[in-house]
Formats: sequence, C-alpha cells, structure tokens
Amino acid sequence: MKTAGLLAGATDAAAPIVWVAGGVAESTPGDDVVARARAFAAPLLAGAPLDTGEDALAHADGAAAILQGIGAAPSLRAAAYLVYAGDFLTQPEELIAKAFGAEYASLVAHTRKLVQIQRSARHTLADEGFDAALRSEQIERVRKMLLAFSRDLRVVLLRLASRLQTLRHYAITKQPCPRLLAQESADVFAPLANRLGIWPVKWELEDLSFRFLQPEAYKQIAKLLDEKRVEREQGIEAVRERLAQALRAAGLKAEVNGRPKHLYSIWKKMQGKQLDFGRVLDVRALRVIVDSVPDCYAALSAVHELWKSLPEEFDDYIARPKPNGYQSLHTVVLDERERPIEIQIRTRAMHEHAESGVAAHWAYKEAGAKGYAGVTAAGNFEERVAEARRTVLRQLLAWERELAEPARADANAAAGGTSGGSGLFDDRIYVFTPQGAIVELPAGATPVDFAYTLHTDLGHRCRGARVDGAMVPLNTPLQSGQTVEVTALKEGGPSLDWLNAELGYIRSSRARTKVRAWFNALAQQQTIARGREAVEKLLQREGKTAIKLDELASRLGFRQADALFEVVGKDEFSLRTIEQLLRPAEPVPDADEQLAQRLQRAPSEAPTGGKGGVLVVGVESLLTTLARCCKPAPPDAIGGYVTRGKGVAVHRADCSMFRQMAGRQPERVIPVTWGAAAANRKGEVALYPVDVMVESNDRQGLLRDISEAFAKEKTNVIGVQTHSAKGLAWMSFTIELSSVARLATVLAAVRQVPGVRSARRR
Repeated sequence: MKTAGLLAGATDAAAPIVWVAGGVAESTPGDDVVARARAFAAPLLAGAPLDTGEDALAHADGAAAILQGIGAAPSLRAAAYLVYAGDFLTQPEELIAKAFGAEYASLVAHTRKLVQIQRSARHTLADEGFDAALRSEQIERVRKMLLAFSRDLRVVLLRLASRLQTLRHYAITKQPCPRLLAQESADVFAPLANRLGIWPVKWELEDLSFRFLQPEAYKQIAKLLDEKRVEREQGIEAVRERLAQALRAAGLKAEVNGRPKHLYSIWKKMQGKQLDFGRVLDVRALRVIVDSVPDCYAALSAVHELWKSLPEEFDDYIARPKPNGYQSLHTVVLDERERPIEIQIRTRAMHEHAESGVAAHWAYKEAGAKGYAGVTAAGNFEERVAEARRTVLRQLLAWERELAEPARADANAAAGGTSGGSGLFDDRIYVFTPQGAIVELPAGATPVDFAYTLHTDLGHRCRGARVDGAMVPLNTPLQSGQTVEVTALKEGGPSLDWLNAELGYIRSSRARTKVRAWFNALAQQQTIARGREAVEKLLQREGKTAIKLDELASRLGFRQADALFEVVGKDEFSLRTIEQLLRPAEPVPDADEQLAQRLQRAPSEAPTGGKGGVLVVGVESLLTTLARCCKPAPPDAIGGYVTRGKGVAVHRADCSMFRQMAGRQPERVIPVTWGAAAANRKGEVALYPVDVMVESNDRQGLLRDISEAFAKEKTNVIGVQTHSAKGLAWMSFTIELSSVARLATVLAAVRQVPGVRSARRR
C-alpha cells in the first residue's frame, strides 16, 4: 500500500547518528522523507501568500533550513512542509495520516492549533489596558503556554523556526515588520529559544526584533562595533584558535568556544547597567572548559601570559561562588589592538551546573534580582524547563527511531524512559477569557476554578459556562487553549455541592478556600442574628429597649455589638451577665428608713386589705395571693379558694381551674372582693400582671413593632414567649396594668401593627 511505503521511507533515520563539532550530523537516507514532504506540499504552497506576505513554499523552505541548522531530525524538517500544506487541505489530518502516518498528522494538528492560540495571545499583548506588572505576568504566561499547550516540544521548535524565517523575510525584503509581531518575537519567542538552549535562534530573533522595534538604536550599536558580523565572527575565531593553541602548548586539555556578542545583548547591557559602549567589556567573549579546578587556574595563567589583563575586572567565583552556586573564573584581557576580550574558565561540572542548574544562563539574565531584564523566573516550572532544555535535542534525534520501532518506544516509556511529549507540563493548563487574556489553572480545573481565578465575587455568582461557544456543566474539566466564558447572576452565592470532591466542581485550592470562607461568613451572620434576637428579648423583658446596643457591648468589654451577639449566639456568653448589668444592686436604706419600714410592718398598723387590695369578706388581715393561671386584675369578677398553708388564692370567676377546684371541694370557696386601690411604698398605684395573646403573619421586625405599640401606650412588658411556623407567629406577652379597663385601648393599639391578625387577653 502507498501509506506503508511512505512510512517505510520514514524509518531510514534509524541509521546511526553522529555528533560533530558545532552541531549534529545525521545519515543522509533520512533526507528522503524531507524530499517527499516537499513534493507533497509544493503544488499547494507554490505562489500561495501567507498573512505576512511571504510565499508559503519559500517560508517552508526557510523554516526547514533553520531546523536543519540546529540539528533537527529529517522528520521534523518534513513536518515544516506538512504544517503549511494543512492550511490548503479540506481534511488535513486524515490526508497526512494516510500519506505519512498518524505521528505526522498529530504533529501537524498540534502545531496548527498552537498557531491559533499564539495569534490570540498576540492580540492580548497588544491591549494597552495592561499595566507593566500585568503585562510582564501575561507575557510569562504566554511563554509557559507555548510549552505547556503542546505535549510535544517539537511543536515549539517548528514555531520558533517559522517565526525566525518570518523576521528574516522582513529583513531581506526591507519591508516594515508589524510592531506587534516584532514585540511578540522579543518578549516570547526569543526567551523561549533561550530556555530551550537554542542559542543561534535566540540571538538572531533578538537582533531582528531589536532592528524592527528600535531601528535608530540598532544602527547606532552597529556603527559603534565598526565591523560586519562576518568580520567579527572571523576575528573571534582567530582569537579562539590562538588561545586553544596556547593551552595545548601548556599541556592542558581544554575546549574553547567563542563568538562576538550580538547587537541586542550589547544594547541591553548598556541600558540595564548604564554603561557607555567603551565600558562593555564582553563584546567579544571566550569560554574555556577544562577537566579540573587546578586546570582552571593553569589556564588562567596561560591567558594572562598571552594577553595583557585588567586586574580590576578579574573575578574568582570558584573560591567565592555566587549565592546561587555559580562557579567560574572571569577575566578581561586586551588583544594587540587594545580591544577587550572577556574569558570565562570553568570545569565541565561547573559548566553543566551553569547551563542546566539553578545558575543557568537564562535564569541569571531573567531573574531580575541580580540581572537587569526585569522578569522573575518561577521555581518549579523553571526546573522543568531546564530539564527539557537538556533533553530536547535528544528527543528530536530519537523521534525517527521511535517511528521505526514503536514497540520498543512503548516499552521504554513504560519503563520510565523519556520520549517526545513526555508530559513535562501536565500539572498546569492555560485557557483564554473571551477578551483573549490567558489564565493559568491547575490541570483538571473547571469553569468554577476559572471564575474564582478571575474574581472571587464572579466565582460566588457563577451559574453556567461556555467553552469554545458551547454550554457545558460547571464540573467539566478544561483543556489548554480553550476559551471560557462564565454566566453569572447579579447576586448569589456558591453551592454546597461545590465542596463535594466526588462531584468534581473544584480542583484549585484557591477556589475551595473562597467557597469555604463564604459559607463560614454566612454561618457567622446567622449566629450574630440569633444573638441579637436573644439580647433584644432580654432588653424588652427588663424594660431597657432604649439602651444603645454598641454602648451595652462596650460596657460588657466588646468592641462592637456584633461581637457580643456572636458569642451570645454561640452560647458562649450568659445572658445573666447582661441582666446583672441592667439590674444594679438595691441601695442599703439609712437608719431612719429602716425604722419606718418596721413601723409599717407592726400588727397594730397592718392594713385590712390583702395583697393587691383584695378583701376577704368577714375576715381581716388574711393572706391573699393572685392566681398565676388566670392573673386577675380589677375590676374582674373574682372568687377565693382557701389553700393549704398559702392563704386564699384569688382567681377570676371565669377561670376554668377555679371552677374545677370549686366543683371538687366547694367548702374551700370563700367570697372576696376588690378593696381600695393599693399603693406601693413610694405611693405609686399597684400594677397587676395580665397575659395577652397575639397572632400575626411572621415577618422581620414584628416583635420590635409590637413592643413599640406597648411602649406608646405606656405599658410595661415583663415577659415574652414566641412561636412561629409556616409563615405565622404566635406571641404571649405579660404586661402590667393598674386596671383591666385600660386593656381594650392597649389591644386596639397592638391590632394596628401591620400583619397582626388578632390580639386578646388570655
């Protein structure tokens, strides 16, 4: 079959791979797949313009050449043609899978999806509403997303090569490059190439972006160098070769690398450290790698013998490592033309640490604390990128073998081996808002997590979500690259179901914390409401409704009333303490008043009336008590019942309990009548307790309104009991009256309270 033949051709790259100085060389049979991919794409791409104005086939040729320059496998260079061919096919994945295999189709699909996301991110970066801090954070998220979205780092390599080819196109044709595209190249793609260790792509992206963004500064630096790049590279190569010979003559086994500093790096150093061009001493730089620490100092001696050194520019980071563990010898010498050359000398272990450990070159340049780029590197993510950078070229070179031997690749993966798409960034996803902003979330996050990440209040009110335009349940796991839009109520709160881990509404700790805080605040409000009600009832019983609640709380040692209500609502503060505060101790009477009280209690002067002005017919000075069951008050018709040891109990004549007792023991019934109105010790008219029943529709503030009605009638309330169910409330008030004759007026005032259905004496 045709497909089998094409796939068989793709296995030619399984031939031995040879490493050579300055790059990677591969056996030529693998180039057959590149030729076939170009032949497949050429009829579709030839003469077709891209959105940048480039010829599609010329752009694919350039991207493939860049990939070859960094040592990419033939299969990856072939994918550069297939990605652009996919734009002109109706069903690109199916056709490419039939012609080249599923691995190629997947790579093309992922790369095309990443292009779409990249364009959306570019519009986000163009938003002038972002301040400097948010813009820096957003740029960092775009960088991470470009890596995290693609499980296969080869996709990122394809995008880097494509972007570099586009910048080359604008430079060669001398057309103006769109500022947004150049800015994205500088902010996102160049640092990405740096983090992956692809230095040639990194410095060329930076230089071309610098040229388009700041043409005057670019021309100024180029003029100051007074040499063309080729001439500078030739000059540094001559210096490198001379130093290598001197080290060999000294009996040292050393690897010497060097290249001139590119234009953007020179300008950035001048700007970041406020240096004149003449003080940028590492325009030309060499790096010497030896086997041991003694060899480092021996190489340093050979360097100083060869050229004149600048003692003030010498740093021994081997004896005194940097705080991040970086070790190396740094020295600056002057060549025969008095031009400075910076030379770094280190061991292989030091070099590996500097390139791939916590002191990696990109971490130093972008850390911001000691460097000058103004971007802070993140911890765990950066460690993963450092690991990815060490393995990315090995992944590219091994891809052909994995295609040829899928069974062995699967076995290696099962054994923990590294392969393309090893899922280095599976713990994070990156999604878009409808406005194009990138939101970073934990893997498996839902629309609820997304809403809480944007704003706490939006999370509380979230009731629905659209993902890529389609409505989805709130517990739907999101995936990188999706656009999420939240539907929210104007008011509302979260659901308790969101805290149920089995339902899967929340994956982020931030969202879970916010939901719990909302329900804790709600419970606190309910506790405060219970406490307020209890305190207000107490004040009504004590006749102290006029007291200010904040003042009461302050007297009890609380900052505000809500703090008092909360501890009362939790039953952590006794209401008896408040009662004691509201009931000050009776003052001790003086001697004259005590004598007057004793005279009043003398038998010769005792009143003939019983308690409450009740007279027992035919008997003088007989103890009488008012019955609690019916609470009689003048001018009620009353009757007396002789009790055992408590004198005569006075009942209302219509009291059911009185009639029952009289029926059982009629001999105990005794006639009684109201005497003259009795007065207390201060000469005030005596008051009688009367029970009043009120039925009403239940509502907020009902108890307060009824209490105010009693207060307007100058009626003291000494007891309250309430009960509510199904929207109705039943209340029992014990009030004090000098005569039942005033009761009708009081009840009429209570019936005027909104919601009251009836008010009567019990």
